[in-house]
Amino acid sequence: MISDPHANSEVVRFGAPLQQASLAVVLLHGRGGSAADILGLGHAIGEPEVAYIAPQAKGNTWYPQSFLAPRQANEPFLSSALAKVNAVVRSIEGAGIPRDRIVIGGFSQGACLSTEFVKSFPARYGGLIALTGGLIGPPGSIMSDHTTQEIAELGGMPALFASGDPDPHVPWSRVEESAAILRDMGAVVTTRRYPGRPHTVSAEEIELSRGLIRIALGRSNCN
Repeated sequence: MISDPHANSEVVRFGAPLQQASLAVVLLHGRGGSAADILGLGHAIGEPEVAYIAPQAKGNTWYPQSFLAPRQANEPFLSSALAKVNAVVRSIEGAGIPRDRIVIGGFSQGACLSTEFVKSFPARYGGLIALTGGLIGPPGSIMSDHTTQEIAELGGMPALFASGDPDPHVPWSRVEESAAILRDMGAVVTTRRYPGRPHTVSAEEIELSRGLIRIALGRSNCN
């Protein structure tokens, strides 16, 4: 088995060139999706001074099992996925954009990976956009693994958690737990629950994502 399956996967870009961008948004696709698919979210959000960057998962899947499975069941894919996101973030920093101008976001499996990345590599990012996702781990595990040492490491970072309820893949209880943990870590968290909404991204979620990006750009205030 390849120990780092996502290491050499493609990275797709849209929007402003990094050297000219005011903000970078890393977008992570869902299971069975693609980097090109998730860049459609960037097209929908817009904002011409933003660089949208989407890595591609090997085999269109960041990890093989449910995000609620024991973590070992998703290795080495999960660790490779987190390393891939970290490599993308570091490449953005190398182009001159600091972490507080980098937003991490995604849908479904990509939202889970985005949330897990921010917790695993805590810093004051520009923001987190988690559309139908939450922290990775079996039921009952993520709160017990949370420690007070992580408190305030996110430094007021805006975070959006939005999901349908019920969702066939992501329990609303996990969304709430994840939001609570990131709030403990110092994020300013917004949650939105959509009763009966199918497993998709709604127009309101696109607007909320655009609002978070405008906050990261310094053009708006948190409500």
